[in-house]
Amino acid sequence: MDTLYKVIVNGGVLSPSELKYICESAEQLGLKTIHFGSRQDILFPKVNTILASNTFEKLQIITPKSYDGENIISSYVSSDLFPATSWLTSDRYLYVLEQFRQQPKLKVNITDPKQRLVPLFTGHINFIASEHEDYWYLYIRLPDWEKIEMYPALIYSWDIDKIVRTIEVILKEEPETIETLFELVNDAIQTNNRTVDKPLEIPFYPFPYYEGMNRMGVDKYWLGLYWRNNKYDLTFLKAMCDLCAEGKIGKISITPWKSFIVKGIPLHSKLKWEKFLGKNGINVRHSMLELNWHLPVADKEALKLKKYLVSIFDKNDISTYGLTFGITNYARKGYYFTSIVIEKNEQPEALQAVNFKPTYNLLYAKNFDPNTREYIIHVQDVDKTELPSLLTELSQLYFEELGTEKEVVKSKENIKDRVEEEVYQCKDCLTVYNEFYGDTTQNIPPNTPFKDLSEDYVCSLCEASKSNFEKKVLVK
Repeated sequence: MDTLYKVIVNGGVLSPSELKYICESAEQLGLKTIHFGSRQDILFPKVNTILASNTFEKLQIITPKSYDGENIISSYVSSDLFPATSWLTSDRYLYVLEQFRQQPKLKVNITDPKQRLVPLFTGHINFIASEHEDYWYLYIRLPDWEKIEMYPALIYSWDIDKIVRTIEVILKEEPETIETLFELVNDAIQTNNRTVDKPLEIPFYPFPYYEGMNRMGVDKYWLGLYWRNNKYDLTFLKAMCDLCAEGKIGKISITPWKSFIVKGIPLHSKLKWEKFLGKNGINVRHSMLELNWHLPVADKEALKLKKYLVSIFDKNDISTYGLTFGITNYARKGYYFTSIVIEKNEQPEALQAVNFKPTYNLLYAKNFDPNTREYIIHVQDVDKTELPSLLTELSQLYFEELGTEKEVVKSKENIKDRVEEEVYQCKDCLTVYNEFYGDTTQNIPPNTPFKDLSEDYVCSLCEASKSNFEKKVLVK
């Protein structure tokens, strides 16, 4: 990343005309290919800085080693294709992204917890859709924080940009706790927050297949395209943009997996698209053995290691359905978002001149779910030749554990080992007051009984009186 320019593509969403402009500009710099990044941005090799800034004058370019901005990532790419929160439509994503007039310097994620394609917690500021329309959970891990923390209120859709800008200003005060950050934000701006009435629930789904031509609704298709070396040919991309314009396709979406998706291909255009792919020699429907990998951009050694491991998986008929793999350096800064991580150890400085074989660590996410944000060390300091058998061992462990957590929950329900929780719900807008969480919007601390609230307490959303609340019992 220290040698790559980054083109900002907010939310990983751009129009065919915007992508074509980027391709034409890259050609003017003498390039034949571009890369896609893990934050749904577009990357290209280091060139003359002045020439690059003049060529891409209509776009925001982040130069190597600079800290001028970060790309916002979003799960827009998964909407209409994979499981989704009912109110979070494609249009809603675009409305939220349009709020951002300035590029954030912190990493911002805007995601749906019901999809698996885009990671939820890899940003400094992570907005995750709640069941309440236009309200989001907020999970924060500022650059110097050791762990991620939940913000004690739900954020309104139209406050998202304001919240991000305020946190970036407050960052100079070096807040050390989420409580301090919450107080500083509330002192700085007015927001339409909502009380957190229940913890975030993230359902587990196997990782989806995101390549090839797939049906979308009744009379449309979506197409996912993937290059194993992440070098996307500019001539092909320009021709594809023209085909999108011809079919009145408005958006192209970049995934965090160095691939992209075109949604809304009309039924009558399907054959034309298939011919277009065939004439250009574009292969689709790669095996999951090949597909679900996350590699550093332009890292030939990582690509070589991946090919070696995939070839052995294929030779031995190893199933990796639902699993994702990442290859990274030990000194990597950032957060993992794959089920299994192959971490290359850093060679000691004193031995840099000696040609040692690299060694690797293997880590896997708790329950093989990256959204748990907990990684377990499986082995350390192993040779490359040991990796295939160890990865096979992990894949077998994954299938042994798959579904067992749900079975435990069902068995508890069958013996009626249920947890009942009392809450109080507003009769008008159905907002819930949960004594466990309190009501941070009105400075009511957690574990405050409803009966102890003052008589002038009102609903945090519709301002109905305390007497308008009725007791409800939730069964978990």
